[in-house]
Amino acid sequence: MNNKNISELMPISKADHDLIDIEKIYDDIRNKIIVAREKMLKHIDTTMVEVYWYVGKITYELFENSNKAIYGKKIIEALSSKLTNEFGGGFSPVSIRRMRRFYEMYPIWSAVPTELSWSHFQELIRIDRKEEREFYEIESIKSNWGYRELNRQINTKLYDRYLISPDKNKIMVESKKGLIEKQPEELLKNPYIFEFAGLKENKNYLETDLEKALLSHLTEFLLELGRGFSFVASQQRIKIGSEYYYPDLIFYNRLAKCFVIIDLKIGKLTHQDIGQMQMYVNYYKKTQMIDGENEPIGILLCADKDDAVVEMTLGDDVKNVYASKYLTYLPTKEELIKIIKDEKELIELAKENEKDNV
Repeated sequence: MNNKNISELMPISKADHDLIDIEKIYDDIRNKIIVAREKMLKHIDTTMVEVYWYVGKITYELFENSNKAIYGKKIIEALSSKLTNEFGGGFSPVSIRRMRRFYEMYPIWSAVPTELSWSHFQELIRIDRKEEREFYEIESIKSNWGYRELNRQINTKLYDRYLISPDKNKIMVESKKGLIEKQPEELLKNPYIFEFAGLKENKNYLETDLEKALLSHLTEFLLELGRGFSFVASQQRIKIGSEYYYPDLIFYNRLAKCFVIIDLKIGKLTHQDIGQMQMYVNYYKKTQMIDGENEPIGILLCADKDDAVVEMTLGDDVKNVYASKYLTYLPTKEELIKIIKDEKELIELAKENEKDNV
């Protein structure tokens, strides 16, 4: 067969050109319709949130003006029955009580973040502490969390895990600006929770198994790491002197403007692990860092660590290598509170020691 242009063998007619044009027009219109529908659904959802807020306002005022709790309960049951008969589900007595709590938490409609759905607010109204609730509001909006991800972050105590990480004294000021992770050291959590990786507690597995499990659930892993993370490489080969080394995971955080090197340790952290991470950080600082970026940081994720070993190995001058624990299962609320409390006590003890040494 002669090497002829396909268009010479099968000439494209004007009708075919018209079809191509129609496809382009169709795609353009289709995209407009999809965007319009999304906006319409968002508008409907915001309108319904306002309705639920109003129902909450009315029932709250009824309770406030009633001397007997039984009276308020009967009003809610009667109101629920009438609304359900006319409008269907969504107005059960339990749902109306949630609406009342919603109003209690957000008494000024203009202050309600309308970017969030009613499903989000049902998660948020479980939180009593205002500053904690505001933290999750901002993170949901900035990180574009669905309500399921918001539920997970609340259940895994993200707010408290942030608070016990280094240099978080100004966390609430920063969170209200939507700048939770402004400084490189503010990227840290303790502990990290990797229940999504599917590795059972107390099951024997290798560091390579943990790495593969995390990479096979990269979306969930990035969400647990926090906002602004992008995956760069795993087991990236680097040459230092005459030897080759392979850091487990390399990320870049666009908010902190720095590389983040992560090494996974399934056992107890050793001073050799810490020294090796310091070497990785120095390598990336000298070979990869460009003008305008912050210095790389290293995070050692370990099943267990001795804070005294970490402190003595790093000394007072090293500020960009950190160690955090990880869990491969979702702990109970009580277990997680205990872990966070223990970490807080260790941090407070370290601060007292610093004062004594001054």
